[in-house]
Amino acid sequence: MSEDHTHVQEFFGARAAAWDRKFPEDGPAFATAVAEFGLRPGDRVLDAGCGTGRALTALRAAVGPSGLVLGADLTPQMLAAAQRAGRAAEGALLLTDVARLPLRDGVLDAVFAAGLIAHLPDPGANLRELARVVRPGGRLALFHPIGRAALAARHGRELTPQDLRAEHNLGPLLSGSGWDMTSYADEDARFLVLAVRQP
Repeated sequence: MSEDHTHVQEFFGARAAAWDRKFPEDGPAFATAVAEFGLRPGDRVLDAGCGTGRALTALRAAVGPSGLVLGADLTPQMLAAAQRAGRAAEGALLLTDVARLPLRDGVLDAVFAAGLIAHLPDPGANLRELARVVRPGGRLALFHPIGRAALAARHGRELTPQDLRAEHNLGPLLSGSGWDMTSYADEDARFLVLAVRQP
């Protein structure tokens, strides 16, 4: 977990230009996750911690021309990479902290968050902020293109029972933050948790 926005910006800023080249095979996993998310034409969706915007094309396809797609990220270099890749055409890009979104209460139908939760300084409060901007009954997707074990191996560490993304930890965290978990998938090729905004 990162508790320092400066560290997050430095880490991702230094890697932004090469990010898409480093993970070239992730595109289909993003598209599949968005398809499973169940967005409808006209929905208003936020890609929270959008990075280089790899989900934006799939999100735009799901909500159609009448929908709204926003991408929010804390790191200017990531948003610049999204613009260079032409993904700003799929949705509006916001340089902002997802822990303090410049959005009204209940204005969105859904939030898609890829690889975000490990970088939240206060996961409970930050998930509550995502719940604040989503209407009751709206949806949340927490996604990563590889599962927890594969990600831990990539970073040279072991999985522990304290892992925030473990089902026994994440379920209570979500329910205490305004969300009800509806599905949990942790497989080699993906991590996808879906939740619904509580009334």
